[in-house]
Amino acid sequence: MKKILVTGANGQLGSELKVLSQNNENYEWFFADRTKITLDNLELLKTQLKDIEPDIILNCGAYTAVDKAESEKELAFRINHLAVGVIAKYASENKAKLLHVSTDYVFDGTSSLALNEEAKTNPINAYGQSKLAGEIVCLKENSDSIIIRTSWVYSSFGNNFVKTMQRLMQEREAINVVNDQIGSPTYAADLAQAMIDILISPVWIPGIYNYSNEGEISWYDFALSIKEFGGYNCNVGGIPSASYPTPAKRPEFSLLDKKKIKEIYNLDIPEYKESLKKMFKQI
Repeated sequence: MKKILVTGANGQLGSELKVLSQNNENYEWFFADRTKITLDNLELLKTQLKDIEPDIILNCGAYTAVDKAESEKELAFRINHLAVGVIAKYASENKAKLLHVSTDYVFDGTSSLALNEEAKTNPINAYGQSKLAGEIVCLKENSDSIIIRTSWVYSSFGNNFVKTMQRLMQEREAINVVNDQIGSPTYAADLAQAMIDILISPVWIPGIYNYSNEGEISWYDFALSIKEFGGYNCNVGGIPSASYPTPAKRPEFSLLDKKKIKEIYNLDIPEYKESLKKMFKQI
């Protein structure tokens, strides 16, 4: 029986994979939190990988504090770049399959068309730079890797935009949300299922793929959908990013083109409202 190692086991994606693993018992699943896979200690990480001996690695672990990364660059790069290199090298040397998760933040946001896998990368914050460095080292150390870029991830697990909006809409009479950053959200349960679909597919075609739910919206539009499904009375206003400064700049446009993953792996990607509704039912 093949052993699957899932890093970042307590994160949104890792938690959703844990749920789905119960229906996929033809694999031996090993869910590793930061005590079992220590991404910020490279020497220890090498030992841990040797001890676990995975046949497949789903690398969902990452440094994801986008604003904090501006002041913790070294740590962000160690986890998102150097640790990925160690994992990819292990996978290559031990003939393990590696599926690594990346982000839309590798783009600068200046496009006006949905971004495909060949679109020019040019990250505008430290987090995006560290994730792009991770993609490059991943394919350099193991050209057989699959990388999935995703965006605006949310889930019934962990902290995310949907949960924050739910809390604020119940606490306050009015909130403002940025309306000039365009993309599409990703329900982590959908992405987790897509990853399993790739694993059980008869084909393994290495390279970069995009995955997010269908739809082109702003964070403000997303907040309105959350208000609708939650039945909240809070007044939601739209504001420009300039009115809500953050330490890290965000790409203004990072809508992902999913044509490649849909065609190669025959995936049916749900529309974002459909998935948001599903999450509301979960909680």
